[in-house]
Amino acid sequence: MAELTLLFDGGCPLCLREVNTLKRLDGGRQRLAFVDIDDPHYSPDLHQGISYRQAMGRIHAIAGDGEIVTDVAVFRRAYGLVGWGWLYAPTNWPVVGPVVNALYGWWAAKRLQLTRRPNLDQLCDSRCDITRSSAPIS
Repeated sequence: MAELTLLFDGGCPLCLREVNTLKRLDGGRQRLAFVDIDDPHYSPDLHQGISYRQAMGRIHAIAGDGEIVTDVAVFRRAYGLVGWGWLYAPTNWPVVGPVVNALYGWWAAKRLQLTRRPNLDQLCDSRCDITRSSAPIS
């Protein structure tokens, strides 16, 4: 079992680049696992109840012990597990940490717009349509 499972948006080109980098750095050791929340079969029930809307709003990960990790802490932990913890170590520093967290918050709020995708409400609405259309008819 992976030490950390990252929930990522497979429809985001920048998110995919980050996932591919982490997979390469993990080198098959399987310390990290990845779940594409953009997959129509994504199930919050299998991932600590983290809804599609929550996961699309900001990055989440689930530690091997079930702890939910969010925001910059996800990257800090993931890069630490693949031996590149030094890269995110400054995000623990008193001055750097709050600045990086604020920048990530801005990025998370603007990510869909910056990558020219529908907004979160539109994505959630279309996802509900997909879920309804694939649900069994009673």
